[in-house]
Amino acid sequence: MMSMLVVAAIVAAVALGYKTKINIGLFAIAFAYLIGCFGMGLSPSEIINMWPLKIFFVIFSVCLFYSFATVNGTLEKLAEHLIYHCRTVPQLLPFAVFFAATVISAMGAGYYTVLAFMAPITLLLCQRTGMSLIVGGMAVNYGALSGANFVSSQSGIIFRGLMTNAGVSDNDAFINAFGIFVSTLVIPLIVIAAFVFLAGHGKALKASAFAATRPESLNSQQKTTLWLTLTMMAIVLAAPVAHIALPDNATITFINSKMDIGLIASIFSVIALLLKLGDERKAMASVPWGTLIMICGVGMLISVAIKAGTIDILASWIGSSIPPVLVPVVFGIVAAFMSLFSSTLGVVTPALFPMVLPISTSLGLDPMILFIAIVAGAQATSISPFSSGGSLILGSCTSEQSRSTLFPQLLFKAAPIGFVAALIFNLLLTFVL
Repeated sequence: MMSMLVVAAIVAAVALGYKTKINIGLFAIAFAYLIGCFGMGLSPSEIINMWPLKIFFVIFSVCLFYSFATVNGTLEKLAEHLIYHCRTVPQLLPFAVFFAATVISAMGAGYYTVLAFMAPITLLLCQRTGMSLIVGGMAVNYGALSGANFVSSQSGIIFRGLMTNAGVSDNDAFINAFGIFVSTLVIPLIVIAAFVFLAGHGKALKASAFAATRPESLNSQQKTTLWLTLTMMAIVLAAPVAHIALPDNATITFINSKMDIGLIASIFSVIALLLKLGDERKAMASVPWGTLIMICGVGMLISVAIKAGTIDILASWIGSSIPPVLVPVVFGIVAAFMSLFSSTLGVVTPALFPMVLPISTSLGLDPMILFIAIVAGAQATSISPFSSGGSLILGSCTSEQSRSTLFPQLLFKAAPIGFVAALIFNLLLTFVL
């Protein structure tokens, strides 16, 4: 009975947030308090302790540091240079857009920030070069998603935090997060390649010629920001990679145990401020506070669900009712459906990740397969015009005519193709791993 009540509360929080445009996390906190204290007899301090403090701190620290590169224009300038250098091979322009979005997003800009400044650039390139709107839209959208999934970028950090909260070791969480990044990099590349080389889009691009104005060089402040960002990424990645390569080395094990991306990012934020790489107030304002509240609020409600045994019941039902080979596909479908109405980071992954270990243990599946299936499925439909990503792309159209042309292409072509590609990938992954 209590499990059903918690599930109803999760659905209600999402529905109320969707309807009222109020942060879902705030509704989740209210439901966690009411159900936990008055329905399950938990104390208020127990409910407050369910706030995922580590995830909150890591996301805040990393986003604060990366916001300097956004505030002082480093990432936008870098995107312009990457696309400019593709002017001599126009048929490869979709891949240039994809990789530019991936790199900029991986360097900390995050999904929405990259779409905000790269979608208008991409759609303008579509007009100048003959690149179809659907190919351009898919390239910038899935590139931004893939880059954000990198292990040291915003989404990748959230995934790692959710995994460790669900009982996965730090080392395995790093490996699983890297698997998610590679998978969400490969799937859209295959889809874009099919459009360019099999559907005739490449020939149209090759026949076109477009003039690109050389962007201005990075100024000294932006160059410093770029090197500082690359240095932090190298430090964050070096220790876990070395530990995976040499797990028995005592020195590397010790260093890796002392590494924390949130604390490292805090140090680099201080360095950025001392070097005057950006305004502190603007950098602080760029932190995605709404996303933080949503993730942590829903995390509290999910913790109540775990306490009530809801996650174990759902995991047991899936493990006993669905053939093991289809479990990743089912997870992908459920995640894709959920993401149509809610956030992948704030709702879908916090709700589904806790089920992975119980199900993978009972069915003998590699947990990485299920983690990848959830994220790939959830992000496949992100280009729908009803989602935040698709709506940002539509909003970047320069005319009402191009907007009305792109809307049905995103809804009836891009989103279904991305969804089917993710499901096929999830099915193949089951046999490969």
